[in-house]
Amino acid sequence: MIGVAGGSDSSFGDGLAAAARLIIADGRRALTDPELSDAEAVHEVRKALKRWRALLRLLARALGEQADQLRSEARELMRAIAGARDAQSALDALADLRKAEPPFSPTSTETIRTRLTEMRDSAEAKSCTRTMRDRLSRYLDYATLSLERWPLKAIDFDIVTDGLTSTYRRARQLVPDTWSEAEAEHLHDLRRRVVEHRHQMDLVEPLWPRLGKVWAEEAQRLRNQLGSCQDLAVLANFTTHHQPLAPWRSRLSPLIDARRNAHLKTAERLAGRLFAEKPKAFRRRIAALWSARQSRTH
Repeated sequence: MIGVAGGSDSSFGDGLAAAARLIIADGRRALTDPELSDAEAVHEVRKALKRWRALLRLLARALGEQADQLRSEARELMRAIAGARDAQSALDALADLRKAEPPFSPTSTETIRTRLTEMRDSAEAKSCTRTMRDRLSRYLDYATLSLERWPLKAIDFDIVTDGLTSTYRRARQLVPDTWSEAEAEHLHDLRRRVVEHRHQMDLVEPLWPRLGKVWAEEAQRLRNQLGSCQDLAVLANFTTHHQPLAPWRSRLSPLIDARRNAHLKTAERLAGRLFAEKPKAFRRRIAALWSARQSRTH
């Protein structure tokens, strides 16, 4: 994502507009690229909408009700095209288990993989329809029109700093006191906030490129660890009574638990570093970096 603080020849508002246009363009490209499969198109559109929602939350104070409306509509669209997500998550978790140790015979593993792949393909066929693509395209058209009316040049960086701090605070508050006892839904909520924080920090990375890059990488690593935990939780759900993987429950459960614990240990270490600062200190750091940049460019 383009940063809003780069280039001394452009204003902060210009940077915001450029970032917004890039997100919309990426969404359109995913919908129209003939080289992308339905699964790839859905994945890329969801990525663009996550970035878009992070930007809208950053601008919530400045844009008010319109930002809330656009963010809510984007969330509904993401849910509408997420039919294949659970099956893909379970497939990712199965691949993750195989990194630690082969869970079963190659034949059993292939049977599970085939069953999950069939579920995913069926869900994709139902969600990635021409009607849904048209609906997504209309939303991007509306987002483009809305963007042109936003008073971005009048937005003060303090507003963005407040938005960054708010997201940081929300994520930090969700960091578990005892990671091993954290519920899957709680970790999922934390991951969503980390994703939002990571996308927002991309916008201001040019304020301090070296540290910003490291920060983004740490946030991405935490996101990945939490995502792996979520994938394992989905796989575990598929092994419950009357679910498609119920016959393998006794063999999968201990492997899932062991792998989850390994991811949690890494996530705890990453979160401890990423959210070490209190929100007020985080805000002061961002404000100071912006002031320093302004001093250099004037």
